[in-house]
Amino acid sequence: MYVYILTNPTKTVLYIGTTNDITRRLYEHGSSRGDAGKFTGRYQADLLVYFELFPDATQAIAREKQLKGWTRLKKDTLIAAFNPEWQVIDLETWLG
Repeated sequence: MYVYILTNPTKTVLYIGTTNDITRRLYEHGSSRGDAGKFTGRYQADLLVYFELFPDATQAIAREKQLKGWTRLKKDTLIAAFNPEWQVIDLETWLG
């Protein structure tokens, strides 16, 4: 299971989610771009800048809830420690 953070092109919005198939989920987020009925579509938050891998859903969901409770500054610091330039993560490169 993955916990992931997406941002928009101007890095003003963060979206935190969980999934068991991150490739599929990123595709779904990208497909909803411009869809005002969905958070990621409305704010164009479909750029992966952070992720963590967990052995089971319980741990991933607990981590997602923890991150959602953090301040924006704390989330920014976490992302910067993992991905200092906030580059969009190419999963093929990262996951091999």
